[in-house]
Amino acid sequence: MEKTHPPYTLPHSLELLPLHLSELLELPISQSYVAAGFPSPADDYLEDRINLQQVLIHNPTATFLVRVRGESMRDARLHDGDILVVDRSLKPRDGHIIIGVVDGEFTVKRYLKKGDRMFLQPANEAYPPLEITEEMDFKPWGVVVWSLHKVNGSHD
Repeated sequence: MEKTHPPYTLPHSLELLPLHLSELLELPISQSYVAAGFPSPADDYLEDRINLQQVLIHNPTATFLVRVRGESMRDARLHDGDILVVDRSLKPRDGHIIIGVVDGEFTVKRYLKKGDRMFLQPANEAYPPLEITEEMDFKPWGVVVWSLHKVNGSHD
């Protein structure tokens, strides 16, 4: 017997953030790369401008921003409070990090297929993997394509 649920709504633990595409945001970007080893003084000029919306959002009508709650994906560098860019038009593939709905509850996990079996794998060994069974109502909600992670403290 198939379970039925009302249309999915976002729970309090998954915060949907507004996406305003009417305002164009272009920032300067250097053509050169920043050395992660020893610094190079050769290139210290700005070459071009970059539109963050064009980089982060390929399908605006199917793209949502959500905020991470919890630590189950910390080893994938998704931390509590990070903002995820989620594209609902993409079909999840093995190894993708997705937003999934399991029995009406939203979660962010790595989607894994092993033969005919499907798993939602946390990136924190303190949390067990979740095997998706026929008894569960599972739907992939979207594929995480970017994570926005604050590096230093707040800008008060």
